[in-house]
Amino acid sequence: MPYQGFIIHTSVCPSINGKGFDFWIDASGTTHAAPLLTDPDYIHLCLEGDFGQPSAAAATAGIKGQVFAASRLILNLAALYEISPVIVKPHNDSCPGPYFPWNELVLYPGDGYH
Repeated sequence: MPYQGFIIHTSVCPSINGKGFDFWIDASGTTHAAPLLTDPDYIHLCLEGDFGQPSAAAATAGIKGQVFAASRLILNLAALYEISPVIVKPHNDSCPGPYFPWNELVLYPGDGYH
């Protein structure tokens, strides 16, 4: 069965514990891949940082680099696995947090941005 979309996590989520994601995007924007994709329905991306409070989100180093890296990764994986790149969901109500910059994700492959 093909993947349905993508799930976004943050590193401060208590359920992460170093597991539960397929790709880790660190504060510098560098992407680290897990050896295998583990969820048959969604591909999970975890961004390093805290997006639960405005001050913490603003202080997260490299946020623009992380979001750009996440956008690029989602577009590449969407093309590879034939998934719509616009199906991106939060992990849950509190993760990645209310101050995650959802509007900064550029996920339309036809705009030539990436």
